[in-house]
Amino acid sequence: MTPAARLQAAVEILDEVIASVRDNGAPADAIVTRYFKARRYAGSSDRRAVREVVFRAIRRSADCPSTGRSAILGLASEQPDLSALFGQPRGPEPLKAEEAIAAAGVVPDWLRDELSPLVTAEEQAALLDRAPLDLRVNALKGARDALLPEFVEGSATPLSPWGIRLPADTRIDDHPAFLGGAVEVQDEGSQLIALACAARDGERIVDLCAGAGGKSLALASAAPRAAILATDSNRARLGQLAPRAARAGAAIETMLLNPPRELDQMADWRGAADLVLVDAPCSGSGTWRRNPEGRWRLTPERLSRLIETQQRLLAIAAELVRPGGRIVYAVCSLLGREGPGQADAFLSRRSGWVGHDPLQGIGRADGPGRLLTPGHDGTDGFFIARFDSPC
Repeated sequence: MTPAARLQAAVEILDEVIASVRDNGAPADAIVTRYFKARRYAGSSDRRAVREVVFRAIRRSADCPSTGRSAILGLASEQPDLSALFGQPRGPEPLKAEEAIAAAGVVPDWLRDELSPLVTAEEQAALLDRAPLDLRVNALKGARDALLPEFVEGSATPLSPWGIRLPADTRIDDHPAFLGGAVEVQDEGSQLIALACAARDGERIVDLCAGAGGKSLALASAAPRAAILATDSNRARLGQLAPRAARAGAAIETMLLNPPRELDQMADWRGAADLVLVDAPCSGSGTWRRNPEGRWRLTPERLSRLIETQQRLLAIAAELVRPGGRIVYAVCSLLGREGPGQADAFLSRRSGWVGHDPLQGIGRADGPGRLLTPGHDGTDGFFIARFDSPC
């Protein structure tokens, strides 16, 4: 593909991404993959180059552009070499006067007041930096110090005792340590959620929003003789846990939940769990480094629905915890209403419950919990809080 043809491909892919955002469809990564499956003539260098342009355009715009062309015109306004490709054979149509150009920005205007005050203007650019690839060492299979030499470009993560950090876009799926279950791909911030849980052998633990089970696996690694129940209402995501657990050598029970009957399904666990982890569905504003088009998908209405879901899940968790047990609440969010606002509201509704600092010396205090951010901590953005039940 010529440079002009690559730019036209980026325009076409961005048009599909924008349509998918409006229809709540597939993510940008999946759209890029699908686009090139239908165009086998494109070589690996073409695919890399087009993908790079697509994601540069996505990162540049805080709000969803009107068209893929307007997104690329925004890039071209800052990169004259791209402007020269318009009108070339197989490239985008020639430039026209007074075309719509996507505005540049990091945070959508409507979300600015929702951000935690800790996320200052100086920090906001880091929300869209390229994220490294973090691995979590599975303590059931070995120690970090023993595994680190197997990763030439790797270094120990500064905050998590289990993490190895690699450059962005490092391929890991064919590495012997990954194939053998000795490591899992997991951002350091997610590892710190498991660390905040302080799981112990012999405990009964519920991972209430387990998804594909990354944090359940981390808990099993930290406390291999704990009884862990991983639950979720998404069959496809929860179904990914069993093969991952087998590879890791972890014993984890799973349960597919059927809202709003969760407590009926979990009757045997009611008032019996030592720990309930609520890694709740959220805005995903802490993961914009990896999913920059997430800014385009979030709306005020969707945010309100997510906050209601978080409240409901915390109420379920409170019914599952035994007297003297604990809840760890986490969201990959930098928004005040999802983080400290949600934690304060929970404690105000629960007489006798006490909030505790879950990660002393890590991140920054934000209300009754801790905030991790890309700019301050080098992790994805997370709010983490711990609530202890009265005895």
